[in-house]
Amino acid sequence: QVRLVESGGGLVPAGGSLRLSCAASGRTFEIYVMTWCRQAPGKEREFVASITRSSGSTYYADSVKGRFTISRDNAKNTAYLQINRLKPEDAAIYYCNAGPYAAWGNNNYWGQGTQVTVAS
Repeated sequence: QVRLVESGGGLVPAGGSLRLSCAASGRTFEIYVMTWCRQAPGKEREFVASITRSSGSTYYADSVKGRFTISRDNAKNTAYLQINRLKPEDAAIYYCNAGPYAAWGNNNYWGQGTQVTVAS
């Protein structure tokens, strides 16, 4: 079992910045990739960014490229999502997804989410 705890969400003005954290505990050796996803009200959960635990390879959704940066600290079993130049459409609950499978989803583990609200 892997437990994921997200933090760092809040109310931020449009154009502002935020850093989200996802701390993993438990069977962390199972983790191959850590992924950030988000879900806005009335919309499906969508991929934002991911990073592989060993090589640090990163992947981004087109909508966030150039504004979001994903990173990880393996010693702390933590992944981060630096969000810059926030837009109103970035408002959502941000979820961390991690586990042994390369594809994010229910086969991996989910955190409880952290809310990001953008003040326009």
